Amino acid sequence: MAAITVALLGGESSGKTTLGLALTQQLNALGVSATLVPEHLRAWCEREGRAPLAHEQAAIANEQSRQIDAAARTGAQVVVADTTALVVAAYSERVFNDRSLLPDSLEVQQRYSLTLLMGLDLPWQADGLFRDGPGMRTDIDAVLRRELQSADAPFQTVYGSAEARLQHALRAVGVLLGRPLVAHDPMLEAGTGRWTCENCSDPDCERRLFSGLVSQRPA
Repeated sequence: MAAITVALLGGESSGKTTLGLALTQQLNALGVSATLVPEHLRAWCEREGRAPLAHEQAAIANEQSRQIDAAARTGAQVVVADTTALVVAAYSERVFNDRSLLPDSLEVQQRYSLTLLMGLDLPWQADGLFRDGPGMRTDIDAVLRRELQSADAPFQTVYGSAEARLQHALRAVGVLLGRPLVAHDPMLEAGTGRWTCENCSDPDCERRLFSGLVSQRPA
């Protein structure tokens, strides 16, 4: 059986790494073999001590995709990708006004089993690694939404605390695995496994629905 690939999307300081680590750890604890593919851009910046230039973006995007594909061949049931080439392409447009990476990265994105877009409700935090601020995070979110929606590519947006985001991700992965990973989940029992507005372009709408579902979930 081919691995289920969970792609985490979002700009800087949007919670991708936190969710990726937690999801991988929890899946393994539940007996689902999972492996995490870290963000190649972060490793690149740490190694080079700088942000990449425009002509270096394509190689970074391709290497991210290569690492995800390699992880999918290891025999793990689930591969969790702490970003994809589409995020690199979004930064290329925003920083360098270069949209050339978007078509290929979007094509690759659509091969993944599940796309989770990080909501913008977490406070932005600097980490000393070339972060540009909350404005950039918002801009990247807009590019990602535009590209996913224009391609009619399904995605789900996750909001809330780290635990709430983890439960959302477990719910969605459970649907793909055909087994519940969240106990007493009314959405899974109803056979949906996703928010009804996963393609909504209005973050406030998503946030309101997400908060309402969380408050109604049994303890």
